[in-house]
Amino acid sequence: MMTNTTNLSMWRAPVLSMRFWPVFLRNLLVWRKLAVPSLVGNIAEPLMWLVAFGYGMGALVGQVTLNGPLGPTAVPYILFLASGSICMSAMQAASFEALYSAFSRMHVQKTWDGIMNAPVSLDDIVLAEMLWAAFKALFTVTAILGVMLALNISHSPKLLLAWPILLGVGITFSCIALIFNALAKGYDFFTYYFTLFLTPMMFLSGVFFPREQLPSVVREVSEWLPLTNAVELVRPLFMDQWPQHPVQHALVLLTYAALSFWLALALTRKRFQA
Repeated sequence: MMTNTTNLSMWRAPVLSMRFWPVFLRNLLVWRKLAVPSLVGNIAEPLMWLVAFGYGMGALVGQVTLNGPLGPTAVPYILFLASGSICMSAMQAASFEALYSAFSRMHVQKTWDGIMNAPVSLDDIVLAEMLWAAFKALFTVTAILGVMLALNISHSPKLLLAWPILLGVGITFSCIALIFNALAKGYDFFTYYFTLFLTPMMFLSGVFFPREQLPSVVREVSEWLPLTNAVELVRPLFMDQWPQHPVQHALVLLTYAALSFWLALALTRKRFQA
């Protein structure tokens, strides 16, 4: 009977309040001390991808042909890569924060236990961690986008709409990462997530090459990956175009975020009840 009661309680609807906000601010105040090295660490790798592949391989590839609403369109490879890598950066930044940093606060430093001695629920803490990881992702992609603008890769005014989309991407992947945070026994566990989930998604979601090059079965599967739908929303904005089927892509991201947050919260409740 106790096991059944526990299972029911872990799957109950989230009980959220504005008490998540002090937890968010706490993470912000701590991060401010290391903001510069954190920013450099988050943007260095994606910028190296952009320079090495965008300018190195881009000189060999030249242009990429994409199927748009007005028919096939040829775009420079550097523009194609930049529009995909900005989504990949949001994914990686949110995932890293919701895994390594959140796990440190939850398991190693026992920060969550200390916070729950105040009138703050576990649900609010998980919400704060999710939003904090999404904010870190948005901060990172904003810096990368600034570099892209400085390199004259794109100056489309529609890029302003990329910010709320990239925030949504950060929310989606932070929710997914919190699932693995709840399951992890140590930092080594996160290797499975990056190696078996994020890395394949990078190559199947149209970041480095058009998905039309994939076998038909793989292409069908890739259409439902969260990173694919993020790229499909952001890439046209770099090209000063509107995305095709924006509602469909947004609903896919929203579904991933909602279901992942609920699962992450349930698993986190179970971990703290054990």
